[in-house]
Amino acid sequence: MTTDAADPSGYVRQREQSARDVRWPDAPEPLAVAVYDNHAHLEIEDGDEPRSLDEQLSRAADVGVVGVVQAGGDIESSRWSAWAAASHPSVLAAVAIHPNEAPAYKSAGRLDEAIAVIDELAAQPRVRAVGETGLDFFRTEEDGLPAQFESFEAHIDIAKRHDLAMQIHDRDAHDAVLETLERVGAPERTVFHCFSGDADMARYSAERGYWLSFAGNVTFKNAQNLRDALAVTPRERILVETDAPFLTPTPHRGRPNAPYLIPVTVRFMAAELGVDVDEFCAQLAQNTLEVYGSFSD
Repeated sequence: MTTDAADPSGYVRQREQSARDVRWPDAPEPLAVAVYDNHAHLEIEDGDEPRSLDEQLSRAADVGVVGVVQAGGDIESSRWSAWAAASHPSVLAAVAIHPNEAPAYKSAGRLDEAIAVIDELAAQPRVRAVGETGLDFFRTEEDGLPAQFESFEAHIDIAKRHDLAMQIHDRDAHDAVLETLERVGAPERTVFHCFSGDADMARYSAERGYWLSFAGNVTFKNAQNLRDALAVTPRERILVETDAPFLTPTPHRGRPNAPYLIPVTVRFMAAELGVDVDEFCAQLAQNTLEVYGSFSD
């Protein structure tokens, strides 16, 4: 679905339902200290009962999740993200061309145009990040990789020129992403969205001042590498996200995800680290505001 650049509010995407359980999980116990969802895709409808943006934000607030960074991945979703942030005081936006979309724009002769749109959106006051951008060697064939690198480096430039944070998508491309950041120069506030590396990568990233954002997959049984990474990451470099509607935390894995489920992941992370939940929430909130600035501005 395409959207009018002047009025992107009606833009939605529908997640494939397949044979999975599409019932919304029950709301968890509210957090006593408020936190933020650092990365979500709320333009994607999911679940047996689609929920509007207002409903998603209200349900999140009810459990102590008081803000969401809404991330784009193409021209349309980035415009929608900027609109959502301008229209809702509990939303900030990240805008970008996703690395898996970059080759398609390139082959259509539209990558320069798409990057120009992201550059324009990045100037809006409630757009606080460029993302998600990066490299994905899992879904993109080799002939599409030059477009990914071209797009990634252009997004790094946008983030630095606009003094914005950057949210990195990194799938099966750890070394190439880190090398690119070293070669080109990382933005001052660089975040590994849905961190997927191991403890060694976590140490390396933290030493360079990057933030690591953990999603619901840190709770998955087969994700020991993420728990090892969490254990060695300095508390002041940890963020939490949903990547909604994907990566729903255990015990709801496979069902629809949304910001209101952040408390499940937060409590799991606090238990893994052996820290007080309230103190951990306060640290997570402080980290979010350091990266993206105030949601009330």
